[in-house]
Amino acid sequence: MAQNPDGILIVDDEASVRHLLHELLVKKSYRCEEAANSEEAIEKIKCKPISLVILDINMPGKSGIELLAEIKANHPDTAVIMATATTNLSTAISCMKQGAYDYITKPFNLDEVTLSVARALEKRKLELENRNFQKYLKQKIEQQADKIRESFLNAITALAYALEAKDEYTSGHSQRVAEISVSIARELGLSRQDIAGIRLAGLIHDIGKIGVRASVLNNPDRLSDVEFQHIMTHSELGEHILAPIVEDEQILRAVRHHHERYDGTGYPNRLSGKQIPLGARILAVADTYDAITSERPYRKAMDSRIAFNIIDGCKGSQFDPEIIDAFFKNQENSHHLTDKP
Repeated sequence: MAQNPDGILIVDDEASVRHLLHELLVKKSYRCEEAANSEEAIEKIKCKPISLVILDINMPGKSGIELLAEIKANHPDTAVIMATATTNLSTAISCMKQGAYDYITKPFNLDEVTLSVARALEKRKLELENRNFQKYLKQKIEQQADKIRESFLNAITALAYALEAKDEYTSGHSQRVAEISVSIARELGLSRQDIAGIRLAGLIHDIGKIGVRASVLNNPDRLSDVEFQHIMTHSELGEHILAPIVEDEQILRAVRHHHERYDGTGYPNRLSGKQIPLGARILAVADTYDAITSERPYRKAMDSRIAFNIIDGCKGSQFDPEIIDAFFKNQENSHHLTDKP
């Protein structure tokens, strides 16, 4: 008969008791270890995989009840059966409350011992299998949720690109804003995770323009107050569109607040200074630079030198000075910051 993979530790200060249980359980193909006291038992549990401990309550030194608490605290997956020569119901209840599976009395009924061991190990096996299944199920659900979320984000990004492709004046805008934002973020020394979030925010920062009338977006003349109020809604609308599928709050806040101004006169919430999320402060500079150097229905594209001067003139009013410094520090080495043809 093949040896059972479960290891059983018999802890009792009486050698005759240990040997009796050892012989019984080895015949049932269990792998058994013995310990004469709590200290020896602790070392055995540390060194070898133990599925079940048969533990005498009354031992010299640290008692079985004290050892039970230690085992359940440090080795919660180890099942414990308590053994004693007395039939004290309150003691049995106390042991069960502390995590013992069963309580057997001396002199042992060997059939009952065998049955209790089998049941304790089966219960432990089922608990471990259930936990592993729950862990596996959670991982599969998370993986599926990630796939669904990624598909939605890809669809939204593709939609943003499709909207840009229909407008010769904004074609490629989001990609360029994302790339410029990433270059600024790297100059600021942000983490890889933060940079990835800023890249995504750049790609989808104008997704809310889906809800803006084309006649307003492509208006070659100065916008009326009503039209300007209408286009101002796109940042809030973008956050609303993305909220069900984007869990990263920093990305959502960057999209919502990328038109705030450092002096508190921007929109939608008139935040100022460091109240404005860092991602939004970065997007604001990248967005403005690309807008200035791109063709618009109401004007021709300006070259980068003019854009630099305009942006520098807004340092501390529209833009965060720290972001501007990083932007200019990066400009000489960044191939993004060149005149467009």
